[in-house]
Amino acid sequence: MSGAERLRGLVEMTRPANAVAAGVLTFIGAFVAVDGWSADEATATALASATTILATGAGMAINDYFDREIDRINDPDRPIPRGAVSPRLALWFSLALFGGAVALAVLLPPLALAIAGVNLVALVTYTKLFKGTPGLGNALVAYLVGSALVFGGAAVGAATASLVLAALAALSNFAREVIKDVEDVAGDREEGLTTLPVVVGERRALAVAAAALAVAVVASPVPYLRGTFGAAYLAVVVPADAVMCYAGYRSFGDATAGQSLLKYGMFLAVAAFIAGRVAVLV
Repeated sequence: MSGAERLRGLVEMTRPANAVAAGVLTFIGAFVAVDGWSADEATATALASATTILATGAGMAINDYFDREIDRINDPDRPIPRGAVSPRLALWFSLALFGGAVALAVLLPPLALAIAGVNLVALVTYTKLFKGTPGLGNALVAYLVGSALVFGGAAVGAATASLVLAALAALSNFAREVIKDVEDVAGDREEGLTTLPVVVGERRALAVAAAALAVAVVASPVPYLRGTFGAAYLAVVVPADAVMCYAGYRSFGDATAGQSLLKYGMFLAVAAFIAGRVAVLV
């Protein structure tokens, strides 16, 4: 295996799009919490966003390490099953990323450091302790996504400013995680994991995901109604809601297509957060 292929495999393991998206959520959490960045707040925001990116990449990599046998069935093109990265290298790479995240997190305020500490433990223990527990693993991942927003707020001293946004992000991500479990049900069942679709059946699991999405969609106007975001938020979040509703419907026929569509809807919702806050500040 060439060095270039190995490097590509390491980067792929971090799911860079997901890691950067998580960093953007942290940025938004800080963005919502301040009316204008001071130099210290800008520095804290940058540190927190970088911490989230590194920690998310580390969590993705260590998940690949623990899931290497399942991935041989569910996703044989992942870096470890296809031989681009050895399990030992994947483990050391994830530990290095975790180390970088810790080094940055200790420079942040105490509450932000505490959130980072809890989340790092959750990322490390997710696959072994929580992933195979019906619903709990999905809820943990949803918490991690939502807490990225709160972490950003905590970095600038205003953790509560983005709690509603965190709840919306967590609900939509919970739905996507359940749909992904439906997509992976064959490999999970063979490995003995008791994920939600394995325990209650695929259609019931999809119904749970659809219910979570429905709550998120119904609650999506709340940031506008509370004055957190301007009208531009509604202009972007309505299409995002439409995409997510269609994704939930599509998942009943094709879980792979549904979860992919839902990801795009979530990215559009993130754009709505940014547009809505800008509309308030200008």
